[in-house]
Amino acid sequence: MYSTLFLQEISAEWQELYQAALEARNRAYAPYSRYQVGAAIRCRSGAIYTGCNIENASFGLTVCAERVAAWHAVSAGERDLVRLAVVTADGSAPCGACRQVLAEFAPELAIMLADVSGNARITDLRALLPDAFILKR
Repeated sequence: MYSTLFLQEISAEWQELYQAALEARNRAYAPYSRYQVGAAIRCRSGAIYTGCNIENASFGLTVCAERVAAWHAVSAGERDLVRLAVVTADGSAPCGACRQVLAEFAPELAIMLADVSGNARITDLRALLPDAFILKR
C-alpha cells in the first residue's frame, strides 16, 4: 500500500504539516490512554488547521485529533480539505469514525501517517476507507 519514508525525504509542504501536527500532539489531553495524537489539515486555501485528541472520563465522549482538526477547519468556513498529517508515537492510522468524518469533506484526501521519530507513510483516504458512506448531494 505504501512504503516508509524519512521526514527529510518528503516535500516541504508535508514537512510543514508534520511540524504542525507534532506541535498539536504536544497539546493532547490524554490522561487515560496516555496516547497523544496530533493532526494538521491543509485546505485548498492554504490554511492549516490543527487538532489533538481530547479524552474524557466518560470514554465515549473522547474525540480524536483528526476529527478536531476537521471540525476546526469546517468551523472556520473551509470545505475543501486537501492534505492531512497525523503524528502518533508509532505512526498509527485514523480510526474508522475519523475516516468517515474526513470522507464527508474530502473522499480523496491525501494522508501522511508519521511517528515522532520522523518516519512517515503517505497514502490517501480512499485506500484507508475504500467504501466510505457518502450521500450524493
